[in-house]
Amino acid sequence: MLKRLLSLVAFALLVPVLSFAQATKISGRIVDQKTKEPIPFASIGLREEQTGALTNEYGFFQIAAPEKSAQDSLIIMALGYERKAVLVKKGANMTDLIIEVPKRQIVLGEVTVKGGKVKDLALGAKSNTPGEGMIQGMPGSQYAFFVKNDKGKKLGNVRTVSFYIGENGFPREPFRVRLYKADGNYNSPNTDLLMDNVVVSAAKGGEWYTVDLTQYNITAPEEGFFVAMEWIVSGDKFYTTNFMDTYTPYGQILRPTFEFKESRTWNYTIGRGWSLITLANNGLRYNAMIRAEVDMIKD
Repeated sequence: MLKRLLSLVAFALLVPVLSFAQATKISGRIVDQKTKEPIPFASIGLREEQTGALTNEYGFFQIAAPEKSAQDSLIIMALGYERKAVLVKKGANMTDLIIEVPKRQIVLGEVTVKGGKVKDLALGAKSNTPGEGMIQGMPGSQYAFFVKNDKGKKLGNVRTVSFYIGENGFPREPFRVRLYKADGNYNSPNTDLLMDNVVVSAAKGGEWYTVDLTQYNITAPEEGFFVAMEWIVSGDKFYTTNFMDTYTPYGQILRPTFEFKESRTWNYTIGRGWSLITLANNGLRYNAMIRAEVDMIKD
């Protein structure tokens, strides 16, 4: 009898704790407003908390509710969709939400076609030997490298982009390819050039992995453009391993290069935005080892 009473007391004490724990999470699904289809890999961020999460391939997400302010804005950003904000309140129980997001209307500009010879032009990292160090990311984070048109060549379409994948971590885990114009604050990545979800997976690490983008007909901006790796959620797991005592990678390890005297790499974190990486070694900057091939047009 005493054991039964103790069990009932323990359960009674546990119920409020469980209720409170449920009330401190926001969860749900992000879907297309028109088709109701799930939107994979959308970023979910709380503006005031500066925290965020990423939907999985089925559009599901879960994030801790606001704690700093009485209310906050849940910002939803998905590739090819309008940005949406949802008001959330501290302590509110917001689970199993269905948030509908409208497609972005893309207005295509006038295209002038001129004759000329087309050659292949390599931009970005030239070396095949990575520098010391590793670049890792959490789901939703990105590293974007500016493949600069240093010699002012006349550019056509983007052919391929390549990433030097490290041998550590989980090289074969999927990631998403992103391309941006350098039209954000302080020439940071901003406007998407690649409007499709291009999710790829390398066969192994310790070498270059190339993605063919010719089918998307992306015109390269004359000054160059950003190529980014975005870490995404694969299924219901976060893949981790400890290969050093104080280092835990998630998914791929992107290797750095020290070929350039200027910082060309930006890091994106959900809830905080873009920040420029300014690390250096012997006067050369720490940059993500990324390159691209584009059409070079000769009149």
